[in-house]
Amino acid sequence: MKLSAASFSALASLLATISPAAAFPVTVESCGRQLTVEAPPRRAVSYGSNLTEIMLALGLEDRMAGFIGQGDRLRASAVADFPAIAGLPELQRSYPSLEVFLEKEIDFYFAGWSYGMRVGGEVTPETLGTYGIPVYELSESCVRLGRTTPPTFDYLYRDLENLAAIFGVPERAATLVADYKKRIAAVQTAVRGKERPDVFIYDSGERAPFTAGGYSMPQAIINAAGGINIFADSASSWIRVDWETMIDRNPSAIVIVDYGEITAAQKIAFLKRIPAFANVDAIRNERFLVLSYDDLTPGPRNISAAERLAEFLHDD
Repeated sequence: MKLSAASFSALASLLATISPAAAFPVTVESCGRQLTVEAPPRRAVSYGSNLTEIMLALGLEDRMAGFIGQGDRLRASAVADFPAIAGLPELQRSYPSLEVFLEKEIDFYFAGWSYGMRVGGEVTPETLGTYGIPVYELSESCVRLGRTTPPTFDYLYRDLENLAAIFGVPERAATLVADYKKRIAAVQTAVRGKERPDVFIYDSGERAPFTAGGYSMPQAIINAAGGINIFADSASSWIRVDWETMIDRNPSAIVIVDYGEITAAQKIAFLKRIPAFANVDAIRNERFLVLSYDDLTPGPRNISAAERLAEFLHDD
């Protein structure tokens, strides 16, 4: 039986009432540095929808002061699977300022590089550390600091396990990860030995497309689903490329990221009306799959994204 994310959250809350307290301090690795937390956070904040959904999948809403990001979009996308989002306040819409952490007495920040933090910016592990606020960095984002290995689903599992350890609820991550591993193993078994179609991730951009490189979460999703990312050779995460290279690499399937002001339907219409794209196999055969931002950035929806992509690529 496949449990919904909401069911997992409810189960996590139940387990918390019967599980023994975890020992503190706890030390985990975050982008190559050792992060030690003396006690479970009580006023945590996360950045953006996908990181907030990771927190909610672990049932941590009662330990959160709120989130940073576009609350209307986040609540609309998450409320069906994570109803607790309705009770969390939006603390700031854009990249955070140091001031909001101090005003709201935040005691923990879950973010990433290009996910709520910029190298040399106002809010980093170093600047918040000055005020005793620990930061856990999203594993996929460590490429911005020079990480040299492409992501796998182990990155997602590790983030879940590390966050659960930080909050003293390791059994919650164990429940989620066991289910996720079982589902990904089933996908990989289903596509084993089949032809691997070339896939282009189209996020946005008309003059120059924004897409997923070899160090982004879609790389792991496409691999698991039995496809090949046409920009896997780019040693970065989300990147700008040129249309000429996309045409030359001739993907047989295109994943449209349903995100931003331009709708997925408008993105597809754009691809279909450009004469230079007419002979690209995916466009000629209208092989488009629409997935959301939260499907393709690190978070609990990555598992169902791999399942849906595998079904789409292999028509079964």
